[in-house]
Amino acid sequence: MSFEVITGNHAAGYALSAAGEANRTARGVACGIYPITPQTEIVEYVAKFPFSKGRVVPVESEHSAMAVSMGASISGARAFTASSANGLAYMAENVMVAGYYRLPIVMVAVNRTLGPPWNIWADQGDTLALRDFAWLQFYCETNQEVLDTTLLAFRIAEDRRVLLPVLVCMDAFIVSHTQGETSLPEQADVDRFLPDLDLPHRMHYDEARTLGGLAWPHEGLASRLEIDEAMKRVPEVYDECRTAFEDTFGRDPGAAVQTFDTYDADVVLVASGTMATTAREVVRKRRQAGEKIGLVKLKMYRPFPAERLRQACGAASRVAVLDRNYAAGSGGIFWQDTRAAFQGHRDDLLIQNYLTGLCGGDVTPTVIDEILADVEQRSAAGDPVWMGIEAGEED
Repeated sequence: MSFEVITGNHAAGYALSAAGEANRTARGVACGIYPITPQTEIVEYVAKFPFSKGRVVPVESEHSAMAVSMGASISGARAFTASSANGLAYMAENVMVAGYYRLPIVMVAVNRTLGPPWNIWADQGDTLALRDFAWLQFYCETNQEVLDTTLLAFRIAEDRRVLLPVLVCMDAFIVSHTQGETSLPEQADVDRFLPDLDLPHRMHYDEARTLGGLAWPHEGLASRLEIDEAMKRVPEVYDECRTAFEDTFGRDPGAAVQTFDTYDADVVLVASGTMATTAREVVRKRRQAGEKIGLVKLKMYRPFPAERLRQACGAASRVAVLDRNYAAGSGGIFWQDTRAAFQGHRDDLLIQNYLTGLCGGDVTPTVIDEILADVEQRSAAGDPVWMGIEAGEED
């Protein structure tokens, strides 16, 4: 194990490459790649990696990148790719198919604003547009978390109790292009952590059959039910893989739901990605001043960890959900799932939505302070509050 100062993109590329190399004694690795800012460095990294058994296939579009990765996975190879923003939108059809095929593909997504208007900065709307496509979704805060979660994602995805693809997400530029000290595991340790992939429903040369062909309604319904049951098993599998990760690499990759001073908090902030970094510092200072404020960081978004979130907010009377995303006309997406998680369990809980950091806007300590000031004076929740909208006269 070594320490290097690298970017989030470098961390992702390292993890994808090491995971692919770990399958060299089985059916190897294959992936389709296509560049798009701000994830291009990831696919450049894997394209240069000297895989012992496998192939990296440059293609003409994101749609084809996922198609190649699907074909590789169906054949039993360990498969992955990376994309962002409108690239994810372009490959959406195949993203859906990969989920319903139950293919354990891992895709690293650098969260970038969907255009138009065109913008290359952080916004989670691109991956959250895919939230109902039978993919697990994890949101990372640091370069180290990107690397660790990517390795963890392969182990979870390939577990026979799950067999679903995984999106590992990070904020554009704030993580993808920012350098930080990162622990890089040795290939031998990655080999021990990731067993050879043995996909139970892979295609064979000598066995003619169809995967995902025409199905009667009851067959389609059964398929959806199997996916739903697999999703419900994910939290338990995550915890087991987290323990195995710590045993192998000597560090904790982090819980699916991470809490900070929530045990007696009257007000709880719910955040994801790099917003959690800023929120944590604000909570720490407020705690030192004697205020009962806590933070829940949602690393896992799909499946949505409703029960664990309810436990984390058990002492709270107010919850402020910070969303770096929104569904047009319906507010923040994390907020929607948070409200649903508490419905029928804590109808007394005030859950207020704050849309902040969209389209790459800065989420500063001042913004967090303004959110806390607003939620603390409320007697009831209201419409989502848009933060960072500055009024000005046009020239």
